[in-house]
Amino acid sequence: MGIFLQAGCLGEQLTKMGIITEEQLMIALKIQKQRRSMGKKVLLGQVLIDLGYCTEDQIAQAMSRKTGFQLKSVNKTGIDMTCANLITPEIAVKYKLIPIGMKDGKLQVAMQNPSDIIAIDDIQLLTGYEVEPIVVPDHELSAIIEQFCNISKNIEQQSEDGIEEDEKDSFDTIDDADINEKPAVLLVNQILNHAIRVNASDIHIEPQEKYIRVRFRIDGVLHEIMEQPKRLHPLISSRIKVMAGMDIAERRIPQDGRITLKVDEKIIDIRVASLPSAYGEKLTMRLFVRNETIITLEQLGFPEVQLKRYNEIMYLPYGFILITGPTGSGKSTTLYATLAEINTPDKNVITLEDPVERRMEGLNQIQMNNKAGMTFASGLRAILRSDPDIIMVGEIRDKETAQIAVESALTGHLVFSTLHTNDSSGAVSRLTEMGIEPFLTASSLVGVIAQRLVRVLCPLCRKSYEISRQELLQNIPDFPLDEDEDLITLYKSSGCLSCNNTGFKGRTGVFEFLKVTDNMQKLILNRASTNEIRDLAIKEGMDTLRADGLKKVKSGITSLEELLRVVV
Repeated sequence: MGIFLQAGCLGEQLTKMGIITEEQLMIALKIQKQRRSMGKKVLLGQVLIDLGYCTEDQIAQAMSRKTGFQLKSVNKTGIDMTCANLITPEIAVKYKLIPIGMKDGKLQVAMQNPSDIIAIDDIQLLTGYEVEPIVVPDHELSAIIEQFCNISKNIEQQSEDGIEEDEKDSFDTIDDADINEKPAVLLVNQILNHAIRVNASDIHIEPQEKYIRVRFRIDGVLHEIMEQPKRLHPLISSRIKVMAGMDIAERRIPQDGRITLKVDEKIIDIRVASLPSAYGEKLTMRLFVRNETIITLEQLGFPEVQLKRYNEIMYLPYGFILITGPTGSGKSTTLYATLAEINTPDKNVITLEDPVERRMEGLNQIQMNNKAGMTFASGLRAILRSDPDIIMVGEIRDKETAQIAVESALTGHLVFSTLHTNDSSGAVSRLTEMGIEPFLTASSLVGVIAQRLVRVLCPLCRKSYEISRQELLQNIPDFPLDEDEDLITLYKSSGCLSCNNTGFKGRTGVFEFLKVTDNMQKLILNRASTNEIRDLAIKEGMDTLRADGLKKVKSGITSLEELLRVVV
């Protein structure tokens, strides 16, 4: 824990434990003295680490042994945010400490210097609890104090139009609330900040019989973040509904709203949905970072060979390209990345979306409105009169939309859309089932991408393990192995502060790309089965979702368990 005290006890204890020699201690003390003479405030432990004589964990062990205080790793135990909130971020930074929990009526406080009597007295006066100092490795303490400060930052609520310079002075802040709502205001502020910091895509606030449960969807998986007293639910619900422009008096029917926030110069668009439940209104918030840089197809995890084949069709002057996969598999992101690649000033690109998830420069993006009669089918019919070169339809939902999309591709337009199927070969059969004649599908369809998202192992805490060829092939017969590989190194998740103890940080795509060749067209015309189409695609060079995923497992990008969770 970087309990870097000055020379005395720390240096003596490290020497006693045989971690450093007396000669190394003298060198470190000399360098510390030189740095201090230059006006730099430097602790002995940091000098020893800089010289490579010991590690932060060894210093933490020495400090724990010398002072008699317990040594803990918050990476493994986490912290109780209720205890942490007993102090302000300013106090945490000033004394380099943070409360992490309660035990036997005492407040456990992780401290950089557990012998700092002044800090201990101030915390006891501030919180009213007796303090038990805890020794924590310094890198963990620094990370958790930084997280605590980030969560407590102020959020500005934006106008709907967002971020114009002349509007900035008129933004409301979350703190501008009635004093009676202050606990709920602070809690909502904390929830939103925390969600944005950990890159959560969704926030679920769910009333239970005796408490409120708050969960975040991070990298596609729901994680329980906190529990709060049930009495706060009406205040939290009202606060969020006011921010979203929803009716706070109506609790019996579902409602939708929208919030735009500014956090650390980021503009965050939030879609809010309320749903009446047995114990009160459940609130779900979907977060979008506005103007976030569009990631490229390479960054999405597209395999080089498959990307080369995809590039051959996405620059065609006309044709129908489908991207398939279940909800939340990254189809929209792939579409945006593709459009970013091919969008040039000499192309008229029009999109039909429900909703417009990401605003992109140079595109004509149209929001669907079913109540007003603006459906995918009617919108597609309308934009054909607007001289488009490239059309993107958010989703093929019915026969009419599919029919117009196919006809648009046949009349000289490049059309992109999405479809809910399990794999790329299933998309062909789905179009036939929707009523599209095989001769139209064969003539218009040029390629199909199927994809899933898998979580990426945290590079800081992933753990390697070895498995024999026989054992691996017994469980995964199609695992890609070279002939001379008898012992294979794979990786599994662990968990640390950097990845919020999930073992994963970020996601990448697993892809299969089916290119419609002359032979494939013949199969489609003959109403071939999904299996026949898949077999031909593999023969012509397609990697299946599973094959691409196993390659990513072998290269250490993700774990075998994570791949099998997503791909059958």
